Amino acid sequence: MPEKPEVITVVRSLKNKILSKRITGCNIYWDNIIAAPVAKEFKEKIIGETINSIDTRGKWITIGLDKYYLLIHLRMEGKFMFRNKDDTIGKHEHVEFILDDNISFRFHDVRKFGKMYLILKEEAETVKPLSELGLEYYDKNLTKEYLYDKIHSKKLPIKTVLLDQSIIAGIGNIYDDEVLFASGILPTRKACDVTLLECEDIIKNTRIVLDKAVKLGGTTIKSFTSSEGVHGLFQNELLVHGKSNENCPKCGTTISKIRVGGRGTYYCSSCQK
Repeated sequence: MPEKPEVITVVRSLKNKILSKRITGCNIYWDNIIAAPVAKEFKEKIIGETINSIDTRGKWITIGLDKYYLLIHLRMEGKFMFRNKDDTIGKHEHVEFILDDNISFRFHDVRKFGKMYLILKEEAETVKPLSELGLEYYDKNLTKEYLYDKIHSKKLPIKTVLLDQSIIAGIGNIYDDEVLFASGILPTRKACDVTLLECEDIIKNTRIVLDKAVKLGGTTIKSFTSSEGVHGLFQNELLVHGKSNENCPKCGTTISKIRVGGRGTYYCSSCQK
């Protein structure tokens, strides 16, 4: 699933292609992609709107229109394609926006898990899904005290708690493993046992890891690529995730793989305590 760096990479690849474009048409071929409002109302409201901005909030793509925000979550395999208006609709192209110059801007999703919301701008931060999100990893308010306060009463594994988007928005399974390795913290440790100093390490390493991933265009895992096949290079920088049975780059111990909260989890039993 695309995480924060991948979503930022997608947004960067879209900016030069869709900013200032007017939406002159909309076709929905799989209604379940549209979370709110209902598909018919979604189409009626979005036609005629101009794309004025595009950004991210957590793992959501936020497209600022005239009256609304179009929120898009890629989920497992969502991506965007650009075609001519008259080109045949592909099997996995479920939502189509017709832009100026007869550009067909399409949402492609093999597994159909992606979601779109169209929400009035003045309501966007006060209703779901954005109202449920915690701080961005680069937010100055993300301090060791903030994180400690959020996790010190939780008995779940720290690996699971860092995936909670209501605490830090945008961390997913890949970067969770990398951050905990960099911080020397065992992913199965209870969050309530993580110290204030370790919270500082987690925040520091989250910023280091995610900033580097953003710089390198994210991580390409399995079938994920960003818009029009832009691949992430951070996959070459991963130290533990996906490295089971390989040697730890720090100490040489064999990297282990377990499941934590149903998620494949990679760690070094020697370096992470």
